[in-house]
Amino acid sequence: MFKITTILCPVDFSDASLKAVSYAKEFAAVSGASIFLLHIVEPVPMPPVDTSLNYMEVEEVLEKAAKEDLDALIKSMKAEGSNVEGTMEIGKAADIILDKAAELNANFIIMGSHGRKGFNRLIMGSVADAVIRRSDCPVLIVKNREKEFIDEK
Repeated sequence: MFKITTILCPVDFSDASLKAVSYAKEFAAVSGASIFLLHIVEPVPMPPVDTSLNYMEVEEVLEKAAKEDLDALIKSMKAEGSNVEGTMEIGKAADIILDKAAELNANFIIMGSHGRKGFNRLIMGSVADAVIRRSDCPVLIVKNREKEFIDEK
């Protein structure tokens, strides 16, 4: 029998990832699992020398805003009764998700997908694809536009 104990739910605050959070809450509610939210800030690529902008300040502002959003989401979920923790990390999304899953001994990953197709997917790649291919545990991909199988309350 498969027992869900720890759900890793990467969140980037897109509609798809917030829908994934809803799914994680439902799965956790029926299985008694804990949820771990993970927000990843990918480093801002440094352009050729441009002294008119301070990219370190931009990165710091993005990190601070992301941390505040994540903290607010965790607080809201705890108020609803979820057993939830979370963190923000900086780096390459797929690698961090897989590392965090191993660190937490997560046995289920629920994540949103933007559903990029064609040229955009070729150029930008897919974090979801990389996680699916390399994960040691089941991965549920939630798309923004899909048939619902949970009722929103």
